[in-house]
Amino acid sequence: MPRITLPDGKVLDFSGPVTGAQVAEAIGPGLRKRAIGVKLDGGEIRDLSRPLDQDCAIKIITAKDDDPDALYLLRHSAAHVLAEAICTLFPGTRLAYGPPVDDGFFYDLKPPRPLSEADFPAIEAKMQEIVAADRPFVRCDYSAQEGLQRTKDDIYKRDNAERALQKGSDNLSFYVSGKPGHDWEDLCMGPHVPSTGWLKASKVMAVAGAYWHGDQNSDQLTRIYGTCFADEKGLKAHLNRIEEAKRRNHRKLGKEMNLFHIEEDNPGQVFWHPNGWTIYVALMEYMRHRQRKNGYVEVHTPSVMARSLWERSGHWEKYRENMFTTESEKRDFAIKPMNCPGHILIFKQGLKSYRDLPMRISEFGSCCRNEASGALHGIMRVRGFVQDDGHILCTDAQVQDEVANFCRMLTDVYKDFGFGVDKIAVKLATRPAQRIGDDASWDRTEKALGDAVTSAGLKYTVSPGEGAFYGPKLEFTLVDAIGRGWQCGTIQLDPNLPGKDRLDATYIDQDGQKRNCVMLHRAILGSLERFLGILIEHFEGKFPLWLAPEQVRILPISDAQIGYAHALRDRLQEHAVRVTVDEKADMLGAKVREARLARVNYFAVVGGKEAETGCVAMQNQQGEKLGTPTVDEFVARILAEIADKRLPAGMRVAD
Repeated sequence: MPRITLPDGKVLDFSGPVTGAQVAEAIGPGLRKRAIGVKLDGGEIRDLSRPLDQDCAIKIITAKDDDPDALYLLRHSAAHVLAEAICTLFPGTRLAYGPPVDDGFFYDLKPPRPLSEADFPAIEAKMQEIVAADRPFVRCDYSAQEGLQRTKDDIYKRDNAERALQKGSDNLSFYVSGKPGHDWEDLCMGPHVPSTGWLKASKVMAVAGAYWHGDQNSDQLTRIYGTCFADEKGLKAHLNRIEEAKRRNHRKLGKEMNLFHIEEDNPGQVFWHPNGWTIYVALMEYMRHRQRKNGYVEVHTPSVMARSLWERSGHWEKYRENMFTTESEKRDFAIKPMNCPGHILIFKQGLKSYRDLPMRISEFGSCCRNEASGALHGIMRVRGFVQDDGHILCTDAQVQDEVANFCRMLTDVYKDFGFGVDKIAVKLATRPAQRIGDDASWDRTEKALGDAVTSAGLKYTVSPGEGAFYGPKLEFTLVDAIGRGWQCGTIQLDPNLPGKDRLDATYIDQDGQKRNCVMLHRAILGSLERFLGILIEHFEGKFPLWLAPEQVRILPISDAQIGYAHALRDRLQEHAVRVTVDEKADMLGAKVREARLARVNYFAVVGGKEAETGCVAMQNQQGEKLGTPTVDEFVARILAEIADKRLPAGMRVAD
């Protein structure tokens, strides 16, 4: 007799096995009509038709665009419909793999001929035909032998089936859209929505190449991307967001604003131009100031270090394929892919006492990782990058306070860049199946991280089993001006690397005993290259004044005011304001248009009247006239806005 606990704590008792649909009906007929799935104990999602034969806590999932569980169900089901449509239109298509992803879903498949965007209208029409039929999704479980027999004619599905059995599955599940034995089926673990009629707001988005199992030496497949939402409003908002993202694309704006470029024969390495490097340095100096205020000491470690160090740290065994290596005098070396081993070596210089802890080490460490060329993307995914890297060496007892302090620092930083603190999503990744340490230590460290987040005024969700084998971690995802999420910040608890079996970072405790430290790996921005790419798109290239590459442009109306313009420039430069003078012989209107296109924050127009009275005619990037302050007032306004780190006027914040 299962006892079903609802999110509000209410308990429902049933006399025998019950389905999610029956639970929804028991709560209320209105909920039953809106329900599309059920989530068990905060983890597994199931079809409404599957039995709940044990005591459990559940959440009834309804079709809402603001519920990740609902989108998961809708998109997984839409992938099934996409596969059926393509198999119907292109007989002989072999199916490989079709999961939901963050913004939609994809299906890897092998069609009898290449597919292109020209095929999308026909595929979408067939999908809508299947949706309009409102055919039920029916789960069919077969024994291992029966299931393998059903996949005998498709090498990819057969491989999927064999892998599922190797992982311990007792049977194989297939989903049929229609009646079992009378309609289209696909090997699938599920779950799915009750019927195809729930998938009206779906769209085919893109086509790309893929490899079976991601192995470049394996079969080349076609990947079809799509998306699905609970209703047309959600789909329309998503498509508008995509168009907005194209307009804000950091590669496009980077070229327009002369920020950076990447050479074709030097993939993944960024050439920063003066404007781009100005922003980069401002970003670095901002983080340097923040870290210094929070008790960090800055260090610098070599870019190339010996193989022996990477072997002791474990990176040579676990990360070798992602490292660039070299050889000198018959010794192997690697360009560092991360900074943590070097920071431990600095910590180990000299005997440390418990009084020296915590030790907070920061570095703008230049790292290189051998990313696959197909994964590179502008400055968002590169091979050479700098991190706002930091490591905290501390005792077990100091972990919670250090994590809480980090969380507060992180929220302060994100606020300065216009990211709403209330929209920061925090995930606590907990113990995986394969791990070191006993359950008591995992209980303690997971609780410490969770309590630290709460004490910093943030909420978090749990990602079960996604921690490293040696410790849990927190991941912070911010939301940009058009509603996209970006995982940037992270803090990872690590007793392994500083442990006696690795790099052996020790201190003398209050009792005179030698003990190993705990290490917290942490970053707020992550890769500065990636974060700057996010900022370019977040601000649409219209940076806040404190970060802008060109903060003020002085526009003399004629040559007679150039001397006055130079004096104003010199006055601003005394205060480290980034300012230029437009000395071209163009008309004022042309100068203003050019300054606006360059996304300069403020223009100081100076004519004969302004030169005589010691004033400037002030305009902002939006073309608004802001009066004629005196030079002293103008300089004061500029400096005040830089100090306040105000956001750009009229900047849209994500809904």
